[in-house]
Amino acid sequence: MRTTLVDPIPIVGAITQSLVPDVVISPGNGSSQVADKVRQARMGLRPAEGFAVFFVDDFFEAASRGVDLGADGPDLIISVPTEHEPSTTSADSFTAQVRDHSRTLPVAIVGFGGGITMDTAKAVSNLLTNGGTADRYQGWDLLPMPGVHKIGVPTISGTGAESSRTCVLSNARTGAKLGMNSKFSLFNSIVLDPTFSESVPRDQYFYTGMDTYMHCIESLGGRFRNVFADALSRESLRLVRSVFNSDDMMSFESRMDLMTASCLGGMAIAGSYVGLIHPMSAALSIVLGTHHGVANCIAMRAMKDYYPTEYEEFWAMADRQGVEIPTVNGASLTQSELDGLVASTLVHERPLSNALGLDFGRRLGSGRLMELFALL
Repeated sequence: MRTTLVDPIPIVGAITQSLVPDVVISPGNGSSQVADKVRQARMGLRPAEGFAVFFVDDFFEAASRGVDLGADGPDLIISVPTEHEPSTTSADSFTAQVRDHSRTLPVAIVGFGGGITMDTAKAVSNLLTNGGTADRYQGWDLLPMPGVHKIGVPTISGTGAESSRTCVLSNARTGAKLGMNSKFSLFNSIVLDPTFSESVPRDQYFYTGMDTYMHCIESLGGRFRNVFADALSRESLRLVRSVFNSDDMMSFESRMDLMTASCLGGMAIAGSYVGLIHPMSAALSIVLGTHHGVANCIAMRAMKDYYPTEYEEFWAMADRQGVEIPTVNGASLTQSELDGLVASTLVHERPLSNALGLDFGRRLGSGRLMELFALL
């Protein structure tokens, strides 16, 4: 087991700042719990004085869902498109929409949906109080001020966005997919209700759930290790394995277990880093527009030499659940696409150092990366 802390300072800091302060598990009663929290945020204000913003995944009917979650007259309900990954451009646009709605700050922001919607809610919360554009804060601990009070409500499990200290945005200008990685990106409250995930399409449920699996194997297989993150990762992995080795991965019990695993995995990764899978997956998102969960699964095609035990386990779970993993026909990628994929992978220095060491550039040059992308 590798337990060396190559660069312990950011890891130690992250451990003490990696916990959402208020976590509510409320099977079947999640909407009422969210409405109560929004009501608490309005306490002491006259009806016209405080408004809330509800970001709702476009999988759902936004207006009716917003009302279920406590939206009232002065509130703003925004349907978040999920065809594309969240970006610096979309975060800036949504922030402008909120500012156009009122000259005052909202009392609360609710993110109801998958990782795209929750990361959008977190990014807008940060930008409303810190000013500037989203690309200014992509990196580690660049936000000087807390954002607007925010409540996260996951409707699909696996991204860990509900409990992580980052919100990940694609940046077309730089060709990078990076997060606002800061204690200020944590939700103030999250509400976990597995009934929200009962309508998730089966394959998408698997692809997104596997994000948690990959967070944890990359953390446990890396060089930035500590007992706090390890403990969370191990328990998260136990739950994920029980779900995807079961006869019914979408039973109520399985959905509760996967929602718990996602939450634990999001906290775990705040005390460590991902490894090789996520940088390659991020490159697929930037260059080919592949969504994050399925991009992770596609990237696993190239991981036999790096995570051999987990490679075999992943394909066994996919086979057991009858889930087909797509391909990007890597052998037919153009040289321009390969060059873009390589550049968008190598920008992730901390994860690659975690996976391969500080000399990762020697072990993972452009030629080797092109070989790996050809396997996809």
